Amino acid sequence: MSSAISSRKQLTNKTAAVGLRTVFESVIHVVLLACAAVSIITTVGIVFVLLAESLQFFREVSVWEFLTGTRWSPLLKPQHFGILPLFCGTLLVAGGSALLAIPLGLGTAIYLSEYASVTVREIVKPLLEVLAGIPSVVYGYLAVVFVSPVIRDTIESADLFNAANACIVVGIMILPMIVSLSEDVLRSVPYSLREGAYALGATKLDVTLGVILPAAMSGIMASCLLAIARAVGETMAVTLAAGATPKMTLNPFEGIQTMTAYIVQVSQGDTPAGTLEYRTIFAVGLALFVSTLVLNIAARWVLLRVQEKYE
Repeated sequence: MSSAISSRKQLTNKTAAVGLRTVFESVIHVVLLACAAVSIITTVGIVFVLLAESLQFFREVSVWEFLTGTRWSPLLKPQHFGILPLFCGTLLVAGGSALLAIPLGLGTAIYLSEYASVTVREIVKPLLEVLAGIPSVVYGYLAVVFVSPVIRDTIESADLFNAANACIVVGIMILPMIVSLSEDVLRSVPYSLREGAYALGATKLDVTLGVILPAAMSGIMASCLLAIARAVGETMAVTLAAGATPKMTLNPFEGIQTMTAYIVQVSQGDTPAGTLEYRTIFAVGLALFVSTLVLNIAARWVLLRVQEKYE
């Protein structure tokens, strides 16, 4: 009789434990679903606000003028709303910083992955990743007090605030991302590929350039594209370093203005809310959002074309 009662108690305890575990898992499921929903709702909310305000802007300014105009002066009379100067400035900074950071970052990643000793790797890589934690406004200040005087001493015709300033400091900012991601991808290449190449008589350089780099190309391209996307969206460093002169130019020693820098300029509070000038913030923000989206789609397409899989 006592054994039957004990068995019933054990069965009851097991049932209660199972029920409690089921409730706990249900709560975790709801919490995780809420986290995912917050991300989706935030994205949808941002897109909705951009579209709603931008539609108000495009009721007064034609889309054709906005996309093809070569003058941008919405805060001055006569007003011009061509975004091409801002777009040109953004491309100049992103392209210049990529030209600086990608070769340097990829070379550093190859050295850390294939040539550096364990001690050197454990010292150098954390030091490089510290750069990612420095606020962007510090880089902007560095551009103003150090980079700009050096450039002007070298090239007398250079403006005080110019695109080269922004390219240098943004290139330094995105360097840790390229080094860290590329180094991880290079080290993840199966060692059997290296052994097979060495067995055929290949040198260290042959293995690095002919085997490891092609095998890791998809990850390397992903790191470079992520870094370029970071450069496109950079704000404070570019605002301080590049100036506030919308201009269609490829001369890196002239002052320019990017889309993010213009948003900062108008968001300072001097422009009354609800005006056409104020709504240019959302129109430029929408253009920046679409540009980044197109870049991500293109990056995904490229990665799918060059991706290699190993068993």
